[in-house]
This record gives sequence, structure tokens and C-alpha cells, in this order.
Amino acid sequence: MGPYCPIYGYSSIIMIFYLERYKDNIITVFLLAVIVCSFTEYIVSYIMEKLFAARWWDYSNRKFNINGRICLTNAFFFGILGVILVYIINPIISKSLLLINNKILHILAISLLILFTIDFITSLGITYKLKNSIKKLKKDNTEEIASKIKKIVENKVLNRRILKAFPYFKINLLSKINILKENIKERKKAK
Repeated sequence: MGPYCPIYGYSSIIMIFYLERYKDNIITVFLLAVIVCSFTEYIVSYIMEKLFAARWWDYSNRKFNINGRICLTNAFFFGILGVILVYIINPIISKSLLLINNKILHILAISLLILFTIDFITSLGITYKLKNSIKKLKKDNTEEIASKIKKIVENKVLNRRILKAFPYFKINLLSKINILKENIKERKKAK
């Protein structure tokens, strides 16, 4: 529904709460940001793959990756972003929030929580629907299968948002089509 990516938000919140106490040492903040974000990215990648039977991102083609789930390049940038978050962004946001009336701040926080919850539930539902739609396709024509998936995706704005946010999911859809086609061919040979 919205342009939110929970993995970045949760990683940022973890860094703000956890790394703030190490603020006196920029190297420690950098290294811990690398560890926190890489660990979060790995775990989320694993869980999403198990839940949706699809790989949402893949760094296998990058050097120094671990199972294609995380890579050194991203880890380095997570470290830099963690330093920027702890030393620049969070202090500015914290000072700005202190200027807002408490009632307005509570209303804003509750509104954002509701919005993010709706977005999360909607995105989860769309993702499961896409996954289940792929499983139901049992045709022998790859073009027809691709056409059906294209219709499923293009008919709904929210589906397009999911696929835009996770471009490797598209690749997984195509690989699922090819696997499905091979299974159909094998069944026909067995008959």
C-alpha cells in the first residue's frame, strides 16, 4: 500500500536504541551497525523465503556474500548509514519531536502505527495471494502462464508495489513458471 520497507525501519529503530550508548566511539557505532543490519537482513531474508517460498533479494553475484542473503558491500553501507543515523538524523528528529505538543505527537504516532499496520497486513495478503495464484496454474503453455501472472500483477496497484519493492521476486515467479512447466512435461511423459 505505502512506500514503506519494514526491514529498514526496524533496523533503524534497533540502531537508535542499541547504538546510542556507544555514541562516544564512531568505529564501534559503525561496526555494530554493520552487524545489526546484516544480521537483521539475513534473518528477514531467511524467514521471508520460508514463508513465501520465494527469494526476495539475492546477492549471490556479489563478492563476499553469505548465501546470497547479505554481502560486504551492503554491510559497509549499512555501517555508514548507521553512523549517519546515530550522529546526524536521530539528533535532528529528536530535537524536532520535542517541539511538538504531546497530544499532537500521540495522535501522530497512533495514526502512523495504524497506517503501517494496515500496510503490513495488506502487503502480506497480496504476497500470499500472488504465491497461491502461481501454485494454482497448471497449464503446459509458458506464455499463457506468464500472461496470467502478468494479469494478476498488473491488475492491482498494490501487487505492482510489492514487485517493485522486491525485484528478485519477479525472477522467482519466472523460475516457478519454468519449474511448473517441467513438472507438467514430466507428468505427461509418465502417462
